[in-house]
Amino acid sequence: MKINLRGHHLLCLQGFQGYGYDENFIKNMEIINEKRKSEGSIIQLSDSADDICRYCPNLENNLCQNEKNDSKIKKMDYEILSKLNKNNEYNGPELFKEVSKIFNTLESVENICSECKWHKECLFYLKLK
Repeated sequence: MKINLRGHHLLCLQGFQGYGYDENFIKNMEIINEKRKSEGSIIQLSDSADDICRYCPNLENNLCQNEKNDSKIKKMDYEILSKLNKNNEYNGPELFKEVSKIFNTLESVENICSECKWHKECLFYLKLK
């Protein structure tokens, strides 16, 4: 199964614990979080709306309608994708192991996570504190 993920979601999925914009978004996030752990999962990286964004109430015509958030999100994506080859397809579990090795200190995620509205609840971010 192929999953399309933008950069910042590679961290979000690792810290996800049931928070989200609404029930549909949360359910979709839970499904994708389980799929990405499967040995047969293939991840295609993206710097735009992905399989998680599809359920975001701010997404319209494949664009985030919250300009302030959109700017932050693009910055987060860039910080993560600059450390990976966006053109590759990845085995899900292997990609997340690689991401965990790259982003393994608070300093490595400070420019990415510090402005996220979920960082106070995010298990990925909290384990680095």
